[in-house]
Amino acid sequence: MKLKTITLISSTLLLAACGNQNEEPTVPVETAETETTHDHDHESEAIELNEGQKWIVDDSMMVHIRNMETDVNKFSGTTLEDYQLLATSLQDNIDRLTSNCTMTGKAHDELHKWLLPYIDTVDEFAAQTETSAYASQLDLIKISFTTFNQYFE
Repeated sequence: MKLKTITLISSTLLLAACGNQNEEPTVPVETAETETTHDHDHESEAIELNEGQKWIVDDSMMVHIRNMETDVNKFSGTTLEDYQLLATSLQDNIDRLTSNCTMTGKAHDELHKWLLPYIDTVDEFAAQTETSAYASQLDLIKISFTTFNQYFE
């Protein structure tokens, strides 16, 4: 429950920090509170290409995405502490990424279709307490970067 609340708050702050240009109405506070009891399935939102081409991610944001991808791909840790350090690094880069959000329009919206589930996956990764659970969650993060590279550059 606590993880879902943190994820909801993070997602809300992410959307606010990026200056989301959508004209959808704001969710009332009482609705947001009740939604924390439901699973959010961001994966159901299919990312679209830009007329058959990859979306361009602003350099100020891409640097943090590539930092995370590099950290994940080079990770060779085996201890609980190693995984916790990686989780901290990923979360720090997510914070930097969201605070440097400069994208707008359709590219911004499509990036969010990847980013919000990615943040959920990193939150779940950070919440692990056994190295075997970290390892399986790390595989999901790697798959997420494969998806990112299919749609963004």
